[in-house]
Amino acid sequence: MRNDNHHSDHHDNQAAASKAAMMRALLLSPSLGFLMEAHNGLSARIVEDVGFSGIWASGFSISTALGVRDSNEVSAGEVLDTVAYMADATHIPIMVDGDTGYGNFNNARRFVRQLCRLGVAAVCIEDKLFPKTNSFLGECQPLADTDEFCGKITACKDSQTDDDFCVVARVEALVSGYSLGEALDRAEAYRRAGADAVFIHSKRKDGKEVLAFAKEWGRRCPLVITPTTYHRAVGVDSFERAGISTLIWANQNMRASMHAMREVCEEVFRNRRVSDVEQALVPVKEVFDFLDYDELDDASRRYLPAEPTRAPRRNAS
Repeated sequence: MRNDNHHSDHHDNQAAASKAAMMRALLLSPSLGFLMEAHNGLSARIVEDVGFSGIWASGFSISTALGVRDSNEVSAGEVLDTVAYMADATHIPIMVDGDTGYGNFNNARRFVRQLCRLGVAAVCIEDKLFPKTNSFLGECQPLADTDEFCGKITACKDSQTDDDFCVVARVEALVSGYSLGEALDRAEAYRRAGADAVFIHSKRKDGKEVLAFAKEWGRRCPLVITPTTYHRAVGVDSFERAGISTLIWANQNMRASMHAMREVCEEVFRNRRVSDVEQALVPVKEVFDFLDYDELDDASRRYLPAEPTRAPRRNAS
């Protein structure tokens, strides 16, 4: 559970630097940093409470939690509504999965301005076409024109209202079956266009093409990965030695919650009672404690009158 020292440390850090500055420091750190997926205010608070330095607001997980597919069926506004709860509930920086920017450069730069207003630290945009398809579906997904995507990156950088806000360019060339050379060329073009970091994506299970990319990249700017398919094949230490800056655990909280909810529903449906599942559930008091209901009681005593005021008397007519 969140403790007072933990809570106050975050406030001290917040006073010293904006969330965007915290994310920039994480990306530029010589040691490997980690972002954990969250998809709503509660999961974001849990990620912070456990001790992670930053949050990945996953488009796949947000879409799934809303009951729709990760194919831009959720609008930019709906993503912003969700992220607003996440940002308000936490003190650590959030990197938002911005898909392709929800359209052309104009849609992308407006999205960035709105993220800055929410105090979000970074956005990641990928070089595919709008509407996007999840990278793990199908093969040979079409990529955006390199020059067009460079313009989108520059537009995002020109539109940010916090100098430390980070734009991360996600390279989908390897996922779409292109060569390592094509992935490197695209990444370098995006870096020159102003990207603060490059996210190299791969769905192979051995992780070799990501390590090969990292070797050729040579730390030109921070490199971000998400080892969803190759986490068993390559250890975290190997990623750090390869010069990778940041590792994203991209969807585990959403998948865990889906599994847990299904198990509880099936058990209750089968037995027509909840007594069998109670031992697997968080006590209601823990929910109240975690969401700091005591603070509301303290605030009520401070801001509400001790006794209700009497209604004013009406003059007799």
